[in-house]
Amino acid sequence: MKITASALSLNVPDPAASAKFLIDHFGFTEAMSADGFASLTRPDAGLNVIYLRTGLESFKPASSAGSAGQGVLVVFTVEDIDTEYARVQAEGVPIATPIETEPWGERYFQTLDPNGIVIQLVQWV
Repeated sequence: MKITASALSLNVPDPAASAKFLIDHFGFTEAMSADGFASLTRPDAGLNVIYLRTGLESFKPASSAGSAGQGVLVVFTVEDIDTEYARVQAEGVPIATPIETEPWGERYFQTLDPNGIVIQLVQWV
């Protein structure tokens, strides 16, 4: 098997709001969109982040349709967590968890997008 691309797809009530959040604060660009759908990309991210409006009839399997918010962390590794933390704070991004450092060397903070999806930035120290 050869994987040629990767994506993370999340069901949210308002895909446009989550897409705008990643575009405005985390440097993503829109790869494609339609009613109830937005696919975002960033050349250095290694995957597309896709937002689907909760309840789309085209979602398969229908038994798995629902909110993607519970327990989901969208994590991006960065080179300088302190600089990124100061930047997003200055932009008024809601901070869910201030910078913490875990015993195993993970230094991170978390934000919440408009649909409650946790966006976590991490630096390994």
